[in-house]
Amino acid sequence: MLRSALRRRTEVPAQRNRLLGWGTAFLLATGFGVLGFGLAVAVYPQVFGDGASGSQLGLLRPDSLATTGMGLFGTMIAARGFWRREKWAWLTLWFLPGFWAIHFAAGLPPGTDHVHQILFLALSLLGLLMPFRQFSLQRSSRDHGSNIAPNGK
Repeated sequence: MLRSALRRRTEVPAQRNRLLGWGTAFLLATGFGVLGFGLAVAVYPQVFGDGASGSQLGLLRPDSLATTGMGLFGTMIAARGFWRREKWAWLTLWFLPGFWAIHFAAGLPPGTDHVHQILFLALSLLGLLMPFRQFSLQRSSRDHGSNIAPNGK
């Protein structure tokens, strides 16, 4: 009986860590995908131009650098804050599904196939929703009635 009680107590954190791990992996995959695409377009804008004229091709490089920055920041937020279960990171990363949903609904580039947009939308939603309980039930020390005095003693 004691073993089964101990086993139940240790299974819950393992399940939560698994969900957080998968969620982080999905968000990192999305971040690295955006980062990789941004870098590829920055290096080879003519490949992704789809017959764009000179002025349009000139806009691809700044857009790709912005995309690279978005991928870099999304990856860093997922790897650091999200993995540490920091609520600000979870809230901030909700820009990913919004970004991909708008791109898909409005038919925005890159490309004419929308498979990658649907894939990144699904991955980012899964990544944020799988460990939902770890972020929604988290309370601050103020909610727990901490006994620490304001001066730290």
